[in-house]
Amino acid sequence: MKNGVILAILSSLIFSLMNALVKAVGDTVPSSEIVFFRSVIGTILIYYFMKRYSVPFSRKGIPMLMLRGVFGALYLLAYFYTISKIPLADASILAHLSPFFAVFFSFLILGERVSKRVLVVVPLVVLGVILLVKPGAYESYSVFALVGVVSAMFAGAAATSIRYLSRTHHSFEIVFYFLATGTLVAIPLMWNDFVIPTLADFVILVAIGVVSLLGQVFLTRAFTHESVVVVEVARYIGIVFNALWGFLFWAEIPDVFTLSGGVLIITACILLSRKKHKLSSRKLVAVGKQS
Repeated sequence: MKNGVILAILSSLIFSLMNALVKAVGDTVPSSEIVFFRSVIGTILIYYFMKRYSVPFSRKGIPMLMLRGVFGALYLLAYFYTISKIPLADASILAHLSPFFAVFFSFLILGERVSKRVLVVVPLVVLGVILLVKPGAYESYSVFALVGVVSAMFAGAAATSIRYLSRTHHSFEIVFYFLATGTLVAIPLMWNDFVIPTLADFVILVAIGVVSLLGQVFLTRAFTHESVVVVEVARYIGIVFNALWGFLFWAEIPDVFTLSGGVLIITACILLSRKKHKLSSRKLVAVGKQS
């Protein structure tokens, strides 16, 4: 497998563990507070790594770095809220609509063109998602599901901004601005609803911060090796991981549709990693101006 695809799959596995932790604490701690703890712990850790490996802060491109942080923070708020309200696998399916938004944003902003070989793999992924959604049996078409779709939109925008920034900024710096901005966004939202966590909840919140940082680093580096579309499609395997945790911890038993969809998604990821594709991108004058 190519490095970008391997990193994307690893990030999906790690983020699925984070999702399980979020769901475990979501009944007692508000979503905005979870985002705060996730972000502030990650900010401290990534700052340490930046100092440890002598990664400097850029003097240019700061507005775009902060915009990426806002996109990421809004994604987390919407996604964590969705996880707390509907089954983990369902929330994951909705969040993994992000490639469709990423395709649009990467074409509109980055001028990226997807090769025909990559497009051949996409129908397998779409079919796998349809099987997992199980039209007619899916019971989460509500305001919660709508929030899940919104989270996918922000995730697609964040993925595109990472690809844009990775041309001129170190992955650690991109992650730092994401987490620092997430901390600032979460503070006013949780101000009136702050809940003092129990010891058990606090341990889970710390674990969320540590695990999510590791996943974020893998994901950011994946975007430095591959295009937005390839990374986002490879991350569909995260649906399978989330369904597994749902089964193990919340007795969400997968049926034949879930299993079939999972097989198709894994197959698509393997094919995607072996397909040689060409990516043509227009040179953006804005890159030089903003970075």
